[in-house]
Amino acid sequence: MAIQSDIQFFCSALAQGKSLLYPADTIWGLGCDATNQEAVNALFALKKRPLEKPLIALVESVEMLSKYVENLPENIEELLKSDQPTTLVYPQGKGLANGVISQNGSVALRIPKPCFVLDLISAFGKPLVSTSANLSGEPIPATYSEIDPYVLAQVDEIVPLEKDRIASIPSRVLLLNPDGTVKPLR
Repeated sequence: MAIQSDIQFFCSALAQGKSLLYPADTIWGLGCDATNQEAVNALFALKKRPLEKPLIALVESVEMLSKYVENLPENIEELLKSDQPTTLVYPQGKGLANGVISQNGSVALRIPKPCFVLDLISAFGKPLVSTSANLSGEPIPATYSEIDPYVLAQVDEIVPLEKDRIASIPSRVLLLNPDGTVKPLR
């Protein structure tokens, strides 16, 4: 796990609108401050990702989650209980940059399992964009060594942890209906 000075260094980078490459609890991710429109725009450009494909963001807790969605379902704790990393798409987001909040107003948010990125979000105090460390349409890298050299050259900061780890699959994605039921999307 990272030491506190590392966490503070990366929090400062996020506050300056910089992008990060980091190991998440699922895959190697690219991220930035999910509330900073310029940083989000730069991440779309780095990934060469169409603006119509919104980005997922990570939050540290249900308390933080409640600040960025209009209505949390009563069964939110139950929905979040899973051994599998799970992203929920909420019907109406708020307080996040365009591109994190989709054109229809929805937002995809996830609480990661304990790892560096959860510590980072907790220290930063705001959601962190989390998108796979690949160019749009290219395969998701399973290891650090598989990350495209272009991505490595374009990202502002690289978290130097777990470079030998083989990534698991991305989180599953569930659409949250207004009645609290879910529909699998991925």
